[in-house]
Amino acid sequence: MSDVMGPQGYSRGTNQIQASLTLDEVKAIAGLSAGVVPPASTIHTLSRRSFRIPAQSGRYRPSKHLVCPAGRSIIASMIPGQKFLTLLRDIAADKRLAFMLLLGFSSGLPFLLVFSTQSARLREVGISRTDIGLMFYATLFYSIKFLWAPLLERFDPPVLGRILGRWRGWLLITQMGVIVGLFGLATSNPASSLGLTILWTTVTAFFAASQDVVIDGWRINVIPRDRQGIMLAVSQLGYRIGILCAGAGALYLAEYLNWAAAYVAMAALMVIGMVAALFAPDPPGGAEKAAAEKLVEVFDDAKPTEKRSPSRIPDWLIAYKEALSDLFLRRGWILVPIMLLIALYRLPDFLAGVMSNPLYIDLGFSKAEIANISKIYGFAIGLTAPFVGGFCIWRFGLMPSLFFGGIAAATSHLSMALLAAKGADSSYLALAVSVESFAGGFAGTALMAYMSSLTSSAYAASQYALLSSLYALPGKLMAGMSGKMVDLFGYPVFFSATSTIGLPVAILCLIVWRSADKKDPARSSEAGEEPSLANESGRR
Repeated sequence: MSDVMGPQGYSRGTNQIQASLTLDEVKAIAGLSAGVVPPASTIHTLSRRSFRIPAQSGRYRPSKHLVCPAGRSIIASMIPGQKFLTLLRDIAADKRLAFMLLLGFSSGLPFLLVFSTQSARLREVGISRTDIGLMFYATLFYSIKFLWAPLLERFDPPVLGRILGRWRGWLLITQMGVIVGLFGLATSNPASSLGLTILWTTVTAFFAASQDVVIDGWRINVIPRDRQGIMLAVSQLGYRIGILCAGAGALYLAEYLNWAAAYVAMAALMVIGMVAALFAPDPPGGAEKAAAEKLVEVFDDAKPTEKRSPSRIPDWLIAYKEALSDLFLRRGWILVPIMLLIALYRLPDFLAGVMSNPLYIDLGFSKAEIANISKIYGFAIGLTAPFVGGFCIWRFGLMPSLFFGGIAAATSHLSMALLAAKGADSSYLALAVSVESFAGGFAGTALMAYMSSLTSSAYAASQYALLSSLYALPGKLMAGMSGKMVDLFGYPVFFSATSTIGLPVAILCLIVWRSADKKDPARSSEAGEEPSLANESGRR
């Protein structure tokens, strides 16, 4: 086993080093055990400390491995409340995390405005449940964004690309498109001109989905893979704050002012994302990659006199081919059950989500009550879920967390069936919101972490857009018929039926988990790829 340079000849295989550690030092040791070399100054400090870490351990578990006075404080820092405070300190210390918070907010803000907040608006003015469900098809752009994601990743936007660069130019264009769409929704009246409302909903959804593609590519590439966990947590925090504004904030404004004022205010809040886009750091490696390609052309003397014939395949088609080929080559046959798992994982949430606000309106809850319980209280409950999910991924592994999250998210819809059967009771509403918000947030964190682990850095935006579109497409196709199903069977039967989807999700999780157990870790190393979180969890 090769040694890592440092005082006293510290080696990665060492089982014992020399006394009490800070949290940063423990993180460095965990990374060192996984093959990530920390700065020399950190190694020098560690040479004087003592703790125990198992040889060939991929991850650090303080409750089992640390034998030092600092252990208690480190374990305490991993509980959700302390973890949240640690996250805030990290955001203040790393500007990339701060910008991720703002961009996550910009990503989350438009979603409810074309989704459940929009359904509450439509139901209030008397639009039928069947029409509300069918109108949900206008948001399918979130599910098919993989079709144009490679184009955003490969080509510069007109005008702004030369001035601001590729990713920043596309991000500003998509954000301006969202603002225009929200202003259009503010000026339309679904009661008298439903067609115009559908048009502006379509415009908003297209640009919002495109914004997500650019933000996801930036998130995956701007920070090292060993910090993607905290980047994802910050992204989810910002996203949920945006959801809170688009949910509770819009409902409050609609209750005390009107729907037009609510949508204008939401359009104004998109300026936060535009400011973040202007000042966020560029992902590293773009200039170096271009320079490397030029050096290869200069020093490639295999055939110095031969001119390469231009490819007959258009550049935009090559972008799709490269991203998909990379994904299939790295994953093999197991990609089939992986894609089925991703497609079904959040299907119950999409089916139930369209009809949740119409249920509240039909039961007789006011917009203020919905905002207080479903949005603000639900936000507080849902805010803990990503941190609990992140802790479980760190402590138990990705696949066990993915398995639990899939079952919990599906069965949580039984609480909505109970609410529908009991009627307008605030205590049952609070119970349903608590169970759904926590289970959905936990499952969402586990799924995002899993999809991120499947991508490669070279095609991060394209591959993540493909996977995230795959998880949303079946749900949104079927969600369009949710209003019709409620009209035919009623709310209790509808929500109970959505919970049964948890069974095939659990079976697919076990199949993928078993394949991760059998996968040879050396295969990843030979391909020059770090073992994914999914593979690590299979070795637990």
